[in-house]
Amino acid sequence: MPDIYLYLAVGAFAGVLAGLFGVGGGLVIVPVLAFAFARAGIAPEVLMHLAIGSSLATIVFTSLASVRAHHRRGAVQWRLVGRLAPGIVVGALLGAMIADWLPGTGLRRIFGIFELAVAVQLGLGLKPAPHRTLPGTPGLFAAGGVIGTVSAIVGIGGGTLTVPFLTWNNVAIRNAVATSAACGMPIALAGAIGFAAAGWGESALPAASTGYLYWPAIGGVVAASMLFAPLGARLAHTLPGDVLKRLFALFLAGLGVYMLI
Repeated sequence: MPDIYLYLAVGAFAGVLAGLFGVGGGLVIVPVLAFAFARAGIAPEVLMHLAIGSSLATIVFTSLASVRAHHRRGAVQWRLVGRLAPGIVVGALLGAMIADWLPGTGLRRIFGIFELAVAVQLGLGLKPAPHRTLPGTPGLFAAGGVIGTVSAIVGIGGGTLTVPFLTWNNVAIRNAVATSAACGMPIALAGAIGFAAAGWGESALPAASTGYLYWPAIGGVVAASMLFAPLGARLAHTLPGDVLKRLFALFLAGLGVYMLI
């Protein structure tokens, strides 16, 4: 039961962050789930795989509200989503296969380095200059493949990769964020299916798992994050955004260091 409270707490925190900064919760969900699973005595060789797969499964559900809100405002470029989606799905399935092949320590280090990179990007406010147009279908397939692969390996919805790519290609930031949110659904769905298949029959997994998806954690995180996301959205209009982003960057850097050591 104490673990259920921890899953609810991380879901609430991830929901507030999603509403406040527009970032996916995977950057927070993965390390906290890894901590909770270690505390619960889950085998080290499957611990990170279970945390990443479960994080992707939560994003399948939590992205629905975000996509619906962006769609109502007419900000999602669905044609662009459709052109990116094939590469994203192939990449996410490939990412799940790569993650299954990697040892738990390797996955943890990759996640820690990625988290530190995102912390630097957020803290310094680094943004690519929009100076080109979107590539053709092969280029978008390749871009989607890279975004899907990296996102599945680290258990995120891909916003930290998709938004910079789209703004770099002269997509307006409002449309880039909305389109990225819609792209998070195929990333999370394909990635979660890939992790479920990759972990099928793994003897070290706890009960209530489907491959590398652990349903008690998924249920707790989803329930709380969907309740608390509107609070984050309200706070975004009242709190100093730049200061909060720098504090969040420091928090992410701390999580990244924790994962590395």
